[in-house]
Amino acid sequence: MTHLPPAPKRRQWMMRSVAATAGLGGLGAMPAWALSWPWSRLPDQVLRPARTIVWKDFLGVNVQFQWFPPEVAERHARVLKELDLQWVRMGLHWMLLEPKEGQFDLQPIDRMMKLVADQGFKSVAYLMGTPRYASTVEKGDRYEQYFDKFPPRDPRLYAQRLTLLAKRYPHVDVWQVWNEPNIIGFWAPKPDPEGYGRMLLTSVQALRATVPTKPIAMAGMAYFSEMSDGSGLMIEKLGRLGAFNLDVIVPYHPYTARAEGSEADPRDFVKRVQPAHQWLRAAGVKQIWATEWGWSSYQGPKEEQPIVGEDGQADFTIKRLALMAALDYDRIFLFTLTDLDSRATARDQHYGLVRLNGEPKPVFHALKRFLSICGPRLEPDTPPAVQGASSEGLISIGWKRPDGTRLWMVWAEKAGEVRIAAPAGAQATLHQPVSGQQQRLKAAEGRWRVPVSTALQILVMA
Repeated sequence: MTHLPPAPKRRQWMMRSVAATAGLGGLGAMPAWALSWPWSRLPDQVLRPARTIVWKDFLGVNVQFQWFPPEVAERHARVLKELDLQWVRMGLHWMLLEPKEGQFDLQPIDRMMKLVADQGFKSVAYLMGTPRYASTVEKGDRYEQYFDKFPPRDPRLYAQRLTLLAKRYPHVDVWQVWNEPNIIGFWAPKPDPEGYGRMLLTSVQALRATVPTKPIAMAGMAYFSEMSDGSGLMIEKLGRLGAFNLDVIVPYHPYTARAEGSEADPRDFVKRVQPAHQWLRAAGVKQIWATEWGWSSYQGPKEEQPIVGEDGQADFTIKRLALMAALDYDRIFLFTLTDLDSRATARDQHYGLVRLNGEPKPVFHALKRFLSICGPRLEPDTPPAVQGASSEGLISIGWKRPDGTRLWMVWAEKAGEVRIAAPAGAQATLHQPVSGQQQRLKAAEGRWRVPVSTALQILVMA
């Protein structure tokens, strides 16, 4: 049996995205030693977005309303409404909803579902965590106390419970089948593509018979779907087993050390996503989602994710949002709305946009400014050509608003300055979503001199 860790901590069991297996496109990562050589220079990345973005429909947030008293949950929901977003993702824990066979405790979920409906949110719900009576863990097993981490013995029972919930909560827009079965924290004692494939097929058949108009998502895979036993990519294996023929949404959870990539290669995020999505589209996948991503602002002790603090959380989140919006995602869900209490690990307690009491964190303010600067809808545009540069590792993304106003999202590995053409009569304002600062640029000799920071800036040109 694979050795499980000593405590049931939610994300402690996750493998890092810098595992030997790279993205679906088969890309390798830059060796870590290469980054230390004095002549090593990060390449520029210039992106023309793949599609029009309507933020209200594109960006969602994971929520845990059921863990809070009703008045606190309502306060959290009101704060979320300030972002003018409409999608939320909710986790339902089977072992808590039905601790003993046939004995249900649905009051916390009823309250959450009512709040979501009353607030007018669109929603995704997923069911995970096997009750002891249904778990494949054997009696007397050394890890019997972690029964909820093992899959159910009979996938038909899981599918039956999923359809029961779908009937009870008809306003849920999308049902998702389990969570992160590519790692042992959610599918012990080891990942099993065939086993999860049976659960997925049985659940899809049951849901289509019960709520035929509802879209269905397969489980969001941790990271880029690397399996924790090193045996390959879960999404790829499921595709080869025929899962894509079920017409399901394919999500994954691209957690990385930094916004632009992993510790092994600080620029591998785009290099992984582009070929991975090309492969998925060629395989017939219609919807590609990221149902979790984000950074914790925890202060330690260090647990897998580098310690970045609240300012780093804000910085990384806004940069990653800019990248994901420009790539071929259909919908993404930030993890998560609120910090969590001591039932979670030190790291997991601090992924929130807001604190436990509902007070916004720097990441919330940065996200709100970002969305305000962008406006509700952006259309793809070619980023401006850089005529001269003293910065290193420039990332450049072009957008335009429906009224023709151009936006340039830009940052660099090392701060510097670039020059771009300034059309006659045009005005330019440089916005910094994280700090809230902005400055008007003056053209000289038909060009704007743009100071480039290591933080994301948005140049608005009208």
